[in-house]
Amino acid sequence: MNLSVDRRGFLKFAGIAGAAAALAACGGPSTSDDAGGAAAEIDYSGVQPASEITWWSNNPGGSEAVSRQIIEAFHQENPDIRVNLVTAGSNYEEIAQRFQTAQAGGTLPDLVVLSDVWWFRYYMQRSIVPMDPLISAVGIDTADYRQQLIEDYRYDGQLWALPWARSTPLFYYNKAHWAAAGLPDRAPETWAEFGEWGPRLQAAGTGVQKAFQLPALADYAGWTFQNNLWGEGGAFSEDWTVTCDSPEAVRAIGFLADAVYTGGWAGVAGTESTTDLAAGAASATVGSTGSLVTILNAADFELGAGFLPAGPVDGPVCPTGGAGLGIPAGIEPERQLAAATFVKFLTSPENAVLLSQATGYLPIRNSSDVSSLLAESPLRQVAIDQLEVTRTQDRARAFFPGADQEIARTCANILNQRADVQTELTALKGTLEGIYAADVEPNI
Repeated sequence: MNLSVDRRGFLKFAGIAGAAAALAACGGPSTSDDAGGAAAEIDYSGVQPASEITWWSNNPGGSEAVSRQIIEAFHQENPDIRVNLVTAGSNYEEIAQRFQTAQAGGTLPDLVVLSDVWWFRYYMQRSIVPMDPLISAVGIDTADYRQQLIEDYRYDGQLWALPWARSTPLFYYNKAHWAAAGLPDRAPETWAEFGEWGPRLQAAGTGVQKAFQLPALADYAGWTFQNNLWGEGGAFSEDWTVTCDSPEAVRAIGFLADAVYTGGWAGVAGTESTTDLAAGAASATVGSTGSLVTILNAADFELGAGFLPAGPVDGPVCPTGGAGLGIPAGIEPERQLAAATFVKFLTSPENAVLLSQATGYLPIRNSSDVSSLLAESPLRQVAIDQLEVTRTQDRARAFFPGADQEIARTCANILNQRADVQTELTALKGTLEGIYAADVEPNI
């Protein structure tokens, strides 16, 4: 594995705003052609797990307390392995920057949270190990994970992470506002139907700023907008081919622009659209299942939830998202084995329920007893049921380094600055094709 210090290559590969300032004094993994060699498989037979490991997390969904609870239970059952939880960032980008920096000679963790738009670049850098030998060594039953979630981490015939804080977007709505507008108590079945409901909600006298609040564009808008593109028969990409400027994609984003500017019933959140909904400033939004508990705790109204609306071509259809758990390549086999031992416990059917109960993330195991979750909130069943209509994310969004930020900037130009949809999406296509040619194609 080549870990040559190439600052220019790292900054281009990282693709995050502000990386240059944060890493002015240090380099990172090369993205040159020789970074893409086959990962060496480690034989863990005869290896003794390390006595102490460090887990880097950004505590997604406010999960720190439940993570520490699970760690303490792990210590009771595995007294020979100590797990240290480190808050290595406040979001996925910060923890990714810290992990990226550590590749250049810093102290690596033994386990790290990897978001849906970050794990593949670590595969390309060969800075995480394939999980299959570790899965075999510690006896993890991969068949019991929800296949829609675990298969997101399979590439080149191997798994590169295991699911943990996984989510899908849901359509959330204020039932009182729905009643005031005379709407049926359900999520809209299609975006066209919601286009008819939006003006009625806006005129219902509920005091909202906007009836529908689009997710904050810097906050993974490209994730939820995949639903809009797919419903129209479009996509950000097909396999490795960028298609974000197709007529179908233009219609999908154009519908959202019309809702903001022409219809006037939709707005764009400045920070968290689910916070706006919980505060009563909007009647509906699309947000992560990981926000469910937060909304329920904050709202003083009855919350409704449903599948994402369908489009005229395809639907209902929904992307998966959230974060998994990866193990660095640059640590000793003893530490890798100890980390995998903890991952087996952390993602057990029982602990999957604990995480879901505390946050709203999906229970990732088929054998998890979700009766207690549904007793607390039947809305959780909506998220579980929607897994049947999920689709693996577009590679241009999830696999191209920095593409998520480029998609967000494009959508911000369209939805905040009223820029021309076709012009912006055509420019985005050129940008994404450049990312693929420079940072993906040489490394796969």
